[in-house]
Amino acid sequence: MKELSKRQQDILEYIRAFLEANDYPPSIRDIQAQVGVSSTSVVDYNLRALEQRNLIRRTSGISRGIELVDRGSSRKKTVTIPVIGQIAAGLPIPVPTDLDFADHDEQVELGVDMLPDGGKDLFALRVKGLSMIDALINDGDVVVLRRQETCENGETVAVWLRNEQETTLKKFYLEGGTVRLQPANATMAPIYTAASNVEVQGRLVTVLRSAF
Repeated sequence: MKELSKRQQDILEYIRAFLEANDYPPSIRDIQAQVGVSSTSVVDYNLRALEQRNLIRRTSGISRGIELVDRGSSRKKTVTIPVIGQIAAGLPIPVPTDLDFADHDEQVELGVDMLPDGGKDLFALRVKGLSMIDALINDGDVVVLRRQETCENGETVAVWLRNEQETTLKKFYLEGGTVRLQPANATMAPIYTAASNVEVQGRLVTVLRSAF
């Protein structure tokens, strides 16, 4: 049998290393980025070559459906979360008031065991700005939130400001009839607004760091 090409060897080694680190398989785009190939079709071609040599198995129609034959079943249950838009972590910016959980161009996947309640009612937003930098939420990061309408003081939430028709990501504090939306950046002032002006849309679950 023809020996594996260097690219196929690199892909196989990356799959093995990714599985050891994460306990679930990489996506085709993960492989493309790591190995440095021009397109996902090139990755697919090389994965088919590895399949033909009985080194991997793939389950069609399933994201991350790659298994190493010598490792047995390696797929860990994951949940796909839609990235529904962008949220400011500086000045508020408009986003839809009615969160849409239909298909979106951008999605993220997380292992179910990393998420409370198996990942129910989650959505994600990409952060723009630096107002939450001291909470390790940077510009370009993706925040995963649970859709809910209430929260406790001190929790980080996405809130809709009804009068301004804008949304923002801040720590929430109810102080009498006023809400203080506190940034995690010592150089920025909090937002004070009437409690009646604030609609909680989601509570922060986790942050996915930007690679850039």
